[in-house]
Amino acid sequence: MSCPICAKPTDPHYRPFCSRRCADVDLGRWLKESYAIPVAEGEDDLPKDEEET
Repeated sequence: MSCPICAKPTDPHYRPFCSRRCADVDLGRWLKESYAIPVAEGEDDLPKDEEET
């Protein structure tokens, strides 16, 4: 398995990363909300007050 940040071999102590640095880089990306799951908005996603009647 390789580190998802820099592609070096992983270290069992920091798995799935190779080092503390790469683990911290990943944490920073999560905290800055760089990772996101794309969502397609549809009619079911509208709040009740915005629904058409």
